[in-house]
Parts: sequence; structure tokens; C-alpha cells
Amino acid sequence: AVQHRLDANPHAMRQRRETVEHPFGTMKARMGATHFLTKTLPKVAAEMALSVLAYNLTRVMNIVGIKPLMAAIAA
Repeated sequence: AVQHRLDANPHAMRQRRETVEHPFGTMKARMGATHFLTKTLPKVAAEMALSVLAYNLTRVMNIVGIKPLMAAIAA
């Protein structure tokens, strides 16, 4: 089923790859998240969630700015 969708629209996989790879590359290069420091799936999931949260907060600070973000958090 998945292969059929990919064959029908090969551009979708390329677009998805371009969209998804940027955040992971940024986390790996800039945030030092080259490998997980914990063991067991729940701990790794928590570590990944924290990395994604840090990435998203950094993006919001760059897009919106720190002062508007702090105002939104305080509200």
C-alpha cells in the first residue's frame, strides 16, 4: 500500500525527506544530539521529546522573537 502511493507520487517522498531531514540535521549538528544518552524505549522517547522541544523553542525564538514569546508564556 505504501509503495503504491510512492509509485503514484514520487515527488511526495522527496518533499517529505526535504522537510523532515532539516530538523534532525539541526538537532544533530547544532545541539549535539548525535546519539541517545539513555537506554530503554521510554527514556529514549523522553530524551527525544526534550530535544524536539528545545528545537521548537529555538525556532519560535528566531521567528517570533524572545520578548513576544516571553509575553505569550506569561499570559
